[in-house]
Amino acid sequence: MTNIVVIGAGYSGLIAAHRLARRTDAQVTIVNASPHFVERIRLHQHAAGTNLRVRPLAESVRGTGIDLVIGRVQALDPRGKTIDVDGRLIGYDTLVYALGSVADDHGIPGVAENAFTVSDHTDATRLRESLPRKGTVTVIGGGLTAIEAATELAEQHPHLHVRIVAGHAPGSRLSARARQHLGRVFSRLGIEVRTGARVAKVLADSVVLTDGVELPTDVTVWTTGFRVSALARDAGVETDHSGRILVDGTQRSVSHPDIYAIGDSAVVRVDGQELRMACATAEPMAEYTAKAIAARLRGQEPRAFGYRYHIQCISLGRRDGLVQVVDALDRPKERVITGRVGALIKEGIVRGAGWTALR
Repeated sequence: MTNIVVIGAGYSGLIAAHRLARRTDAQVTIVNASPHFVERIRLHQHAAGTNLRVRPLAESVRGTGIDLVIGRVQALDPRGKTIDVDGRLIGYDTLVYALGSVADDHGIPGVAENAFTVSDHTDATRLRESLPRKGTVTVIGGGLTAIEAATELAEQHPHLHVRIVAGHAPGSRLSARARQHLGRVFSRLGIEVRTGARVAKVLADSVVLTDGVELPTDVTVWTTGFRVSALARDAGVETDHSGRILVDGTQRSVSHPDIYAIGDSAVVRVDGQELRMACATAEPMAEYTAKAIAARLRGQEPRAFGYRYHIQCISLGRRDGLVQVVDALDRPKERVITGRVGALIKEGIVRGAGWTALR
């Protein structure tokens, strides 16, 4: 019997495991460090105080034939086709690499010691437990994660002064109408926005900028992008400079054809366009990869993965949202949906993503 091992039980890994169990006669094993499925795209809500439902992985795989192994992958041996899970060797015929990503501190001094992130459940919980009754929360970054974290914190904790510090205007890649709406939301929630700033170091009670300005803060939230595990690169799998696995048009490693990479762990290009790290791309990628593996097990050659963008969705607290319509290459159009309707659309998409992964 063919052994398929999936490492990582986030959105893409869990979907891939479920689809492979249904579409093949292989023995499917999924390995994850945590016993719970983490709704990563809700972690800014968790950090701000929303109680999220606990979703045990054991419940998700019950009755599916999938073997669940809880443990951290310490090493990958492509030549021996094994993974080391906390000292236990697990062999595979096909490996689906879905370890996702974590927050990138870019080597800035003090970030690891003095800042919080919303990229994993543990750190988001630490942030939640560290919020003061009053004071200043400084969110570093101008991307969508920064926007969602800042607005959620400001809405749920109006007694706090929330500040965004970024090199560029938050949402700078959005349309003019979208940016105008963001400005109105920031003003309504009392969020201070400081742009043109680069962080030199993070201290326990302040953020020091490269121009020498020191911004006092009670809590610092770091949201300046993501990085991936060095596991694949250390194992000799061909990766890009950041450690993401280089794949062909069928999500298969260009250097090790028995390894498939999905989600944030893979560099995926469709029609020359590199897909961004996002749940919106990870889930279709996982669906496709399960089909591709099943096809090859039947002796068929799958078609290349195809994908086009439609929208970007941003939560702006629980009562407001922003849906940015984009073209196939993820470039913003002028059309946006905002306010309560935008919030409902975003919530529906988030619920759908979790439902798809778990079921």
